[in-house]
This record gives sequence, C-alpha cells and structure tokens, in this order.
Amino acid sequence: MIVLEQIERIILPEAQWQELLSHCKRKLAGDYLAGETQYPRAYGMIAGRQEGPELQVNLILPVKKNARRLEPFKSYMDKILTEHAIPSTTPLSERAWITDPLELKECYDRCDNEDMIIVGTYHSHIVAWKHDAKRDTPTKLDTILAASSNFYQFIISMVDIDRPIIRAFFEGEKSKETPVIIR
Repeated sequence: MIVLEQIERIILPEAQWQELLSHCKRKLAGDYLAGETQYPRAYGMIAGRQEGPELQVNLILPVKKNARRLEPFKSYMDKILTEHAIPSTTPLSERAWITDPLELKECYDRCDNEDMIIVGTYHSHIVAWKHDAKRDTPTKLDTILAASSNFYQFIISMVDIDRPIIRAFFEGEKSKETPVIIR
C-alpha cells in the first residue's frame, strides 16, 4: 500500500520510459496487436516497489482489452461521462477505458509472482484543448475516476509526439503531484 506522505519522488528507469513511449506511439500510429482494442490512446498499469522515500518503477503492464462497451461497465461509464466529461473532439461513447477484469487479474498475479505492487495506472492524452494545450494534467473526469484508488495516475501527454511529458498525481489530484525522475 502506498503511503503518500512517505513518497518524495518516483524513479522511472529509462528502459521503462521508452517502453511507455513505444506503447503510446504504437497506439497513435494505429499499429494494434492481435486481440487489442483498436483505440489510439495507451492504457496500462505501472508496478514497482517503495524504497524509502522513492517509488521505484520496475514493470510496465500495457493493457489490451477495453471493457468500456460491455455491461455493466458501459452504463456506469456513460453516466460518469455525461455528468463530468468536458466536451472534446472524441465523442463520449468512444471515451474512457475500463480494463478487462481478467486482464487486470493477470496484472495483479504477475506482480504477486514478482513481489511488486501496482503503484498506478497510466494513460495518454493526445488532443490539445483551448484551455489545456499540453494536456499533461488530469482532467476532472480523471480525478473522479481515480478517487480513493490509492494509486498514482500517470498522465503521458502525447499532444506533441516529439516532446512527450509524463507526470504523476496521487489519486488523480493535481494538488498531489509527485515528481517523476527518468534515469
């Protein structure tokens, strides 16, 4: 379990950063894996260990299947989006990701086998908004979806594919940002 007050920084090794970028770029390019939901945004889990005041990222777990269009997830997400989403170029019916429960279990099982914990989720933002040109922070919807999760929400801005940005926010709260150090 993450104790926010103990975490001063998140260490993201260069290899894991490149893995995240590769996932984001592949999805943006429309290069989908067999069985992968065809959607241009990248989603996944990030696992690691707490080492003193640092969260050490050890494992990137991209997810392939979006259960967003399956019930009961569809009705739940439609309601949340209708209430909280900011209009964008992407229609509400095509927004949001709910990881397939079996795939999520596989992520937890792998972490258990490798003595790690899931420390957060990640997703990419790809569309600039007039009021948020970089899209490197959580939206109101992101914050609502991450509430009480005890996870970091990693936002990867791919608005400028040549200058990607990664930032981490505990439970999607802008006021609870933790620096991500890539090394």
